[in-house]
Amino acid sequence: MTEHEEHKVEKEEQDESLMDKISEKLHFSNHSSSPAPASSSSDSDDEKKKPTSPAPETSSFGSKIRRLFGRERPVHKVFGGGKPADVFLWRNKKISAGFLGGATAIWVLFEVVEYHLLTLLCHGLMIALAGLFLWSNASTFIHKSAPHIPEVHIPEKPVLEFASCLRNEINRALAVLREIASGRDLKTFLLVIGGLWLASILGGCCDFLTLFYIIVVVLHTVPVLYEKYEDQVDAFAEKALHELKKQYAVFDAKVLSKIPRGPLKDKKKD
Repeated sequence: MTEHEEHKVEKEEQDESLMDKISEKLHFSNHSSSPAPASSSSDSDDEKKKPTSPAPETSSFGSKIRRLFGRERPVHKVFGGGKPADVFLWRNKKISAGFLGGATAIWVLFEVVEYHLLTLLCHGLMIALAGLFLWSNASTFIHKSAPHIPEVHIPEKPVLEFASCLRNEINRALAVLREIASGRDLKTFLLVIGGLWLASILGGCCDFLTLFYIIVVVLHTVPVLYEKYEDQVDAFAEKALHELKKQYAVFDAKVLSKIPRGPLKDKKKD
């Protein structure tokens, strides 16, 4: 092999080694720069895989609005959550409309037409007895079965339970009245006197049946409207109660604090 050929081979080997070094450098630079987007893509993939926590639902019992009378339950639960609540809140529109329509018919019958209760009962019993009596005697002539008149009797257990509940409520009311009359709670005393005074005014303006009908109409209209617009009503009521508390504090400082109180509660024994 000549010197020229050896020099040519060495030059080719140097060129190949130079190309290998350049390719290694390029490969290293690509390898070092690739993890950053890979990590970002993996992070984005992880974020996609992670279950997104549901946004907090804004319920009607948010802490921003203080509910009327410190209420912490829905309106339906306040009314017991049963069939009476469904009737008052018009969950079953047919039953609610029928109850309100029946109360309206009774009020019109007794107040507008001026029909008397005893007369209505007597006329109703007369019609029912006469119809059943004629049907029973005519069934043999018209070849039809006689009417089945069920035996009606009042069970003892529900009557005793109702009497027991009524007795407990009366005893509780008497205990509350005794507590108020003892002069220990001036605020409750004023509230009860104001309520009785308002009831006496209403009783002077209308009779008991009209007052009962007004209560029925209010129970069938106010709760359902309040449930629909409770946020606006509670916000307005909160402002009104705040203003009333300020006025009461002024009245208490100027007037009530100067009134002598009744006997205090028994002091704790040392």
